[in-house]
Amino acid sequence: MVPSGLLPALLVETNDGRKQTITESQVIMELLDQWHPVENGFKQMMPNEKDEEGKARYNQLARLERELFSWWCTLIFRPEVGGGMLGKLMGGSKPSGAIDGFLECIGKVDRELATTSGPWFFDFADHPTMIDFIYASHVERMLASCSFWKGLDLRSEAYSKQFPALNAWLDAFDKRESYLAFKSDYYTHVMDIPPQYGPGYDGGFDQERLMYQKSITGKDGKSWSLPLPFDDPLQPLYRGPPLPLCVLKAAGDNGKVGVEGTSYTNCDEEKMMQACRNMAGWKLASNGDKVAVFAARGGPGGAKNPRKGFGAELADPYANPDSSIVPSVNTALKLICSALLEESPDAHAASLNDMKVSLTTLEKSRDVSSALVYLRDRVGVPRDLPLAAARQLRAHLNEAIEVLHNLDS
Repeated sequence: MVPSGLLPALLVETNDGRKQTITESQVIMELLDQWHPVENGFKQMMPNEKDEEGKARYNQLARLERELFSWWCTLIFRPEVGGGMLGKLMGGSKPSGAIDGFLECIGKVDRELATTSGPWFFDFADHPTMIDFIYASHVERMLASCSFWKGLDLRSEAYSKQFPALNAWLDAFDKRESYLAFKSDYYTHVMDIPPQYGPGYDGGFDQERLMYQKSITGKDGKSWSLPLPFDDPLQPLYRGPPLPLCVLKAAGDNGKVGVEGTSYTNCDEEKMMQACRNMAGWKLASNGDKVAVFAARGGPGGAKNPRKGFGAELADPYANPDSSIVPSVNTALKLICSALLEESPDAHAASLNDMKVSLTTLEKSRDVSSALVYLRDRVGVPRDLPLAAARQLRAHLNEAIEVLHNLDS
């Protein structure tokens, strides 16, 4: 349908047989809304046709979103002038003009959100509407990329005070289970942004940037390592449901468990960590054999891809597994899965210890370690798991990787 592979894409066929492929996200969203009107029981996503003031506001907000997008591209995908590393080499010390322009535009968005009585851009509904979704997909990328390439955490306490309406809007999204289904994490974003937009340039606030980069990629010794901290300081997990409501309910009574719109920041930490581990274990157990074959691409005889190269650093859909290590990788994943599925902290600790002992007898430890690294680096959010569960899987994989690596040493 789209030879270049550009997404999203919608093929529209008219009654007279004419066909048109549409790749502009906003146009696709507006068409889908037209085809699902309120009178048929669907939620109102756009101002009414007769609401001239509402339509004018919608168009004005859409233009502001394009302005914000432009500032983001300037900030992330171009070398900084007047700040960042280049600015420091030229004797400067202040943030770049791109950071100032971006934050000024964020301020405009914050002020527009502050004009309504609720968290959304419009008051005609008690749910997010079309313009909220148009902003959401790019603002989510902005949060990740600004942290990773510029050391700019827009959800920090300082910026929450500077942009309170924006952060209230983000919190309102977080409280909706439907948002959890398509909310990505910063690692997944910074891996998939360059193939779509080009490479990001380091700059901004160096100390914070280096700290955030280590946190996002799991190289800080905390964010992807056991024992995990309850929350992630850069990517808050519990301002809404961190897992699907059905999973939270299955985890047992924990205050208002499994209720949409609830904050889980004060939940029982032990029970919540168990639920997150268990979800990761359930997903791994449900497809374990195929996951083992996928991970075996990371072995010395795997990932041979003579047919095609990809812009995405971690993408190799045609790669073959190293079949010689699949049984050993499968054994390692079963041990990891057993630890994830334990319920009490004591049982979990005992299972981790059993895993470590059993891994010492595994054949081809170095090759299995490479396979687990390959898998860990390709755990995608939300494709595979929500972040609260994905970090558990990554951390347990790292626990096994460390044991196998030490054996090889």
